Amino acid sequence: MRLTCPLCGPRDRREFTYYGAEEYLHRPGPDAAPDLSQGGAWDNYLHLRDNPAGPTRDLWYHDQGCAAWLLVSRNTLTHDITGVELVAARKGARDEA
Repeated sequence: MRLTCPLCGPRDRREFTYYGAEEYLHRPGPDAAPDLSQGGAWDNYLHLRDNPAGPTRDLWYHDQGCAAWLLVSRNTLTHDITGVELVAARKGARDEA
């Protein structure tokens, strides 16, 4: 599989580290108690992951390249990459709105 980094161009998947679904960016708030015995918000955030079949948006890190965080839109059934964008660009767009 090849990913097209917006900064470096097309690269082999082995240059990147997969970090999970887009929801990984949305951490529990500071008021979420770290009570792991009760299956709290932090426990769910750290240990529960969906494994969807079909279109997904995943977080990848270009650790063997430019060290950028990328949001990759892909289909887990067909392995088609439909889009790659910088996480920093998305955050900047949200901050301006």
